[in-house]
Amino acid sequence: MMWLAPQTFVTEAERERGLRLLVMEAAFSGGTAALTTGVILTAFALHLGASNIMIGVLASTPFLAQLLQLPAIMLVERWRRRKMIAVVSSLIGRAMLAIMAALAFFSGTLPLLLFLAAQIILCGFGAVGACAWNAWMRDLAPEERLGRVFARRTMRLSAISLLLGLAAAFALDLTPAGSFARNLVFAGMFAIGCVTGMISARVVAAMPEPLMPAAPGPVRLGALLREPLRDLNFRRLLAFVASWQFAINFATPFFTVFIVRQLGFDVSFVMVLGVVSQVANIGALRMWGTLSDRYANKSVLAVCAPTYIIAIVAMIGASQFGSRELVKLWLVALHLVMGASIAGVTLTSTNIALKLSPKGSATAYVAANAMVTAVAAGVAPIVGGLLAEVFAARRFELLARWSGPNGVLSLPILVTAWDFYFLIAGLIGLYAIHRLSLVAEHGEIERREMVNQVISETRRTIRNISSVAGLRAATDLPGALLRDARLGVRLRRARAGKAARDQS
Repeated sequence: MMWLAPQTFVTEAERERGLRLLVMEAAFSGGTAALTTGVILTAFALHLGASNIMIGVLASTPFLAQLLQLPAIMLVERWRRRKMIAVVSSLIGRAMLAIMAALAFFSGTLPLLLFLAAQIILCGFGAVGACAWNAWMRDLAPEERLGRVFARRTMRLSAISLLLGLAAAFALDLTPAGSFARNLVFAGMFAIGCVTGMISARVVAAMPEPLMPAAPGPVRLGALLREPLRDLNFRRLLAFVASWQFAINFATPFFTVFIVRQLGFDVSFVMVLGVVSQVANIGALRMWGTLSDRYANKSVLAVCAPTYIIAIVAMIGASQFGSRELVKLWLVALHLVMGASIAGVTLTSTNIALKLSPKGSATAYVAANAMVTAVAAGVAPIVGGLLAEVFAARRFELLARWSGPNGVLSLPILVTAWDFYFLIAGLIGLYAIHRLSLVAEHGEIERREMVNQVISETRRTIRNISSVAGLRAATDLPGALLRDARLGVRLRRARAGKAARDQS
């Protein structure tokens, strides 16, 4: 398995090829994630008859499994073969998707338990691989290009999620709930996810891995984890990460349950909302990547994080409207806002942890960040699932009344069930934003200035799209691809002719 071994020296050409593969691989790993996680995972659990508690446990599994990064640190630091760890872990974990695909034809407690066990194995090996992957990427990608490289990668992830989300929504819309056809749809999603996951591992294996510096001595887990904890600024970042992850994962895993059970919409509509969110995600990613490289990750977070929290709290409005069409429009608008804002949060929260980690020995810092994320994001949905029955039996009603010469206007505001989750998430989110203000990052600017930069970038994009120059630029890529394809054909023909002449 020499092709999985690290390289003593990585040339600039090999590094650039690795970065291109990093972006290309996103299409395959993104396909796996799009068809087997998020809304589809929750919808599949509901299809199998899962309770609110089971949904909370399933939502927490990917995060709590990250605790396996603790032993993974030891594995990486002692073995020092990050690519091999990442590839082998990916192959073993994603094989579980084939088992999940088979469970689509069954229902009851046993299939749900098997489904949970397969999810635990998948997420567990994924966590081990992620520990090696993150430290590997820290040494492969140049620091000054982190934002742009991962923005392109995230755009590829979002694009494939968009396309497959549309296909999944269409397939679910054509099949009635509980039917054999619906079983086939879910089985097909997880089977395809398994195949694309295996292809992803093969692409990752072709990327170069720089050799890790020699270990200064015996590796001790306690000493490794104390290193980032001694860093005051990184501790502040961890405090933000913990509160932020708890806030968003307390409520967002139950969006599907809220929309399907409380609002009465079909799962296919939830998938459409996911597609809407992905469209906004793709549209905003390039801007966030550019701004994070030009200024600082924290400056982008200071705009995106409050926007996302406000959108979560605003989900309460969906249960206040009487018109279903108005509810649909409200949900679509919120998912546009959440998609655009979470793009910036996801990109910059990863980058800021990498940026504040010392180069060459980032494993402990990255893993400490992952540990905090795992515990906070893993505990939050379990707490939410356990409290589901408590909130279901309670309601809070506020009556706003206006009296005047022309009569009395009453506006009742009723908060029930999942609405409580959105309010609590908003309060915790406010605390998270306060913790973010204490983190120091080189190059950060004030929130107001960043908002002005966002407006300027948006106006520039709109002008480019609406102008002749912008339209010409939009056609440059397909034309360039066509010219490259023609040149490639001519080159292959010339080589084939030369080979034939040499043989004769």
